[in-house]
Amino acid sequence: MERRYMITGGGTSGHINPALAIAELLKEDAETNGDICKIIFTGKKTGLEGELVPKAGYDFRDVETLPMPYKPTPQVLKAMSANRRGKKQCLALIEEFKPDCVISTGGYVSAPLIMAAKKAKVPVMIHEANAFPGRANKLFAKGSALVMTGFPGQEKIFSKAKKVVYTGNPVRNNMFGRTKEESRNELGISPDRKLVFVMGGSLGSATLTNFVFENAKKPDFKDIHFVISVGKHNSVEITEEVRNLPNLEIKDYINRPDLYMSAADCSILRAGAVTCAEITATGACAIMVPYPFAAHDHQTYNANSLAKKGAGIVISDDDVKAGKLEGVLVDLLNDPARQEQIRKASLALAIKDTGKRITDAIKAALGNER
Repeated sequence: MERRYMITGGGTSGHINPALAIAELLKEDAETNGDICKIIFTGKKTGLEGELVPKAGYDFRDVETLPMPYKPTPQVLKAMSANRRGKKQCLALIEEFKPDCVISTGGYVSAPLIMAAKKAKVPVMIHEANAFPGRANKLFAKGSALVMTGFPGQEKIFSKAKKVVYTGNPVRNNMFGRTKEESRNELGISPDRKLVFVMGGSLGSATLTNFVFENAKKPDFKDIHFVISVGKHNSVEITEEVRNLPNLEIKDYINRPDLYMSAADCSILRAGAVTCAEITATGACAIMVPYPFAAHDHQTYNANSLAKKGAGIVISDDDVKAGKLEGVLVDLLNDPARQEQIRKASLALAIKDTGKRITDAIKAALGNER
């Protein structure tokens, strides 16, 4: 059997990475079953997806589109015009490629392809990674063949879709099943050394970086080993004093955050959808500091969905800047029993079969549409 998928989603890595993960899942499932799987992506060549998708080896088609302003401005007409042109481009692509369905992970770049798919009567399937759905996904869910959600309890939000399935957010398989001892052994970190891992996303976080640089010098933390991923575009100056601190390890980027998250006594992290999935997969003891400028403050919703189940602590970016994280961290590091409670609650929320849930949901929806 041959399956053809057109996938869209972009603007930020929070949209692109789930789209790439779903593409990989569909390819793997096809190979396992002896099927043929063909995939093309659409988005903006000048957007992040224009870099990441071709780099991952997929056929990428540039489509014209602009974000729709939240308030009436002259930009509304420009956006409408651009999206109409993009829709026309996508209709031509659909005619050429003849997809079985269109899959969207959100972002304004998804609009032209979804509009074209609905006009061409091609089934639309949506994956919403966050606990607070994005504007594009909410708008286009109506009449969609399937909505897959990264967090539970979103059936009412997407009530106008034909089917809603809680799948979770896809993460790499090697993130599951790691123990603290195994990860520490792999990283060469002593079992009795207190370790704090800090990561502010791929671009880093000035708030979290400043917190670590300031506190690693203090007497309360002299025996704590800090590992921080400052991001490839770190905006905080790394002074010679900071660089030479014996209890601080600074990295631009960490390819295996799961090792550090499972090894650490405490991890201080942002609360993007994929990061939250990684927290539960690794059973991390996490303090989550939601990025305050995320659309609709969705990272706070993500973090609270874990925290209300005991799977982490939430503290605002402003409270970190006001010095309130220091006491929270000291208390947690001095309370191994609470660390273990958080780890267990986090692991209890992990979904180990996300990949199967996603591919099964897509295949079932395709069957229902035929």
